[in-house]
Amino acid sequence: MDWKPLHQELETCSRCSDQRMKIGIQRIGQTDSHVTSRIQENLKMVLSKAELTLMREALPIPEEALNEDRQQHRSDIILRMIHEHAEKRNDLDRVLGIVDTDIYMPDLNYVFGQAEYPGKAALISLWRLRPEFYKRSANVELLIERGTKEAVHELGHTIGLKHCANPFCVMYFSNSIFETDRKQSLFCSKCHMKIEAVVGRSG
Repeated sequence: MDWKPLHQELETCSRCSDQRMKIGIQRIGQTDSHVTSRIQENLKMVLSKAELTLMREALPIPEEALNEDRQQHRSDIILRMIHEHAEKRNDLDRVLGIVDTDIYMPDLNYVFGQAEYPGKAALISLWRLRPEFYKRSANVELLIERGTKEAVHELGHTIGLKHCANPFCVMYFSNSIFETDRKQSLFCSKCHMKIEAVVGRSG
């Protein structure tokens, strides 16, 4: 199996073909800046043709996102805030929000992340990526690895990639943490070919 980092699509930004895609990494709420920075560094290796910028100031979690009965936050409301923020940033093609709270969608018990398909905004949560959530010992390196996979997955959606049937491809839908751990942080050949097709239409 041939695994591909995301190269060619990221050479073409949404505004002009001679610039690299610019991705902003945005902390949401009380999110560990060290973990966010490490995920950014990993993304630089996977998305090697992109320019990744770590935003200095964190954005607050919208108050209306909290469901007090469930003690979870609605991902779609947070994603909408990220979208509104991204629309104001003409210097960025994508904005990836990272939050450290439990998130869900109205028809799902929880999600690891959510993204516009396609679009400018993506979101991941660290909450259920932490080994401690599963009664395991804390492991920052494992948290960062999982966070990187989910970040690449959600950014893939913003480019126009759907879920992949290959359980080892980063675009495979993770229904549990086991599936996140099983897959790689790279795209399979099939998904990479789809990215090249997108580039061909936009070039």
